[in-house]
Amino acid sequence: MKLTEADLIVEGFHGPGGWAEGRRILGLITTRAIGLEWDANACATAKAAGHTVVRCDVSTMPTAPLRGRVVGKVDSAPCQPWTKGGHRLGLLDQPVVHQAVEDLARGRDTRAQLLTTCKDPRSLLAAEPMRWHHDLRPEWIAMEEVPAVLPLFQQYAQHLRAWGYSVWVGVLNAADYGLGQTRRRAILIASRTRDVTAPAPTHTEHPADGLFGDRLLPWVTMADALGWGYTQRPAPTITGGGTDTGGAEPWSSTSRRAMRAAMDNPGHWAHHKPAPTVTGTVGHVGGKQAGGHLNLTVEEGVVLQGFRATYPLQGNKGQRSLQVGNAIPPLFAAHVLSAATGVPLQAEARAAA
Repeated sequence: MKLTEADLIVEGFHGPGGWAEGRRILGLITTRAIGLEWDANACATAKAAGHTVVRCDVSTMPTAPLRGRVVGKVDSAPCQPWTKGGHRLGLLDQPVVHQAVEDLARGRDTRAQLLTTCKDPRSLLAAEPMRWHHDLRPEWIAMEEVPAVLPLFQQYAQHLRAWGYSVWVGVLNAADYGLGQTRRRAILIASRTRDVTAPAPTHTEHPADGLFGDRLLPWVTMADALGWGYTQRPAPTITGGGTDTGGAEPWSSTSRRAMRAAMDNPGHWAHHKPAPTVTGTVGHVGGKQAGGHLNLTVEEGVVLQGFRATYPLQGNKGQRSLQVGNAIPPLFAAHVLSAATGVPLQAEARAAA
């Protein structure tokens, strides 16, 4: 094979393998796919799941050896600087990150200088994909982040369009794509070879017949996803907290007692309306709800996040919960990748995910 033939998918900030599992669901097979990830436990998980991952600092990896080789680039930069768990210092750093994107899009690497002004050094990682896009110009691009990063994605879109890409940017809810969880994420989809748009939803909160007799499926409930007594709405967003280690065990016995009590009480609000959005703070996955904590075990969380029940998470309980909360749900990733690549997501693949 010629070294100039584009055959490689590069997944920055790989994590435990949400995007990679999405590729499996989609059946997106290339000669090579490689993930780049700093966290040792996430690398161990991804490798145990059969994915190729290099443990490295993404920001220091050279792009030159990959020039002409990359067909697809995928990124989910760390979300902690933009969330309550990370004290939202990324919002204070936003002007600096926008400047980094602008500079990198013009081939100027000012990251070292800009990093000295950041309140949270992780903030600048949100600009890192632009270095790869500028240098490699992959055929297609897919990016995912928390909604607070949408303005940054819109800036990415301006530059990508100027380079000839078709781009879609917006916020999607994973519940609209078959996940038993209301997880809203900013998404960027781009392609140099085809027009792109948002993936068509498969589910909706309020099913109704369309003009041509088509009908979206109802949202998948927590009961559908986990076999519990919840019958009304998807679960709240599963998050990974704001620490590097995952912190202490995030699901306490008190939380479990409250969960069981709610499951046995048909009058509890959780049987009749969606749970409030759960945010991660200092490694504590979940949050205090109106009726007390209603949190999950790590094993339940990984299933609710759309991974298979036997997914080989590595590390202690806190580290595993951090990986669960930080990952993009595989089925959601498959829908986004389908929109980016034009590879259709088969109904049987969706059903099996």
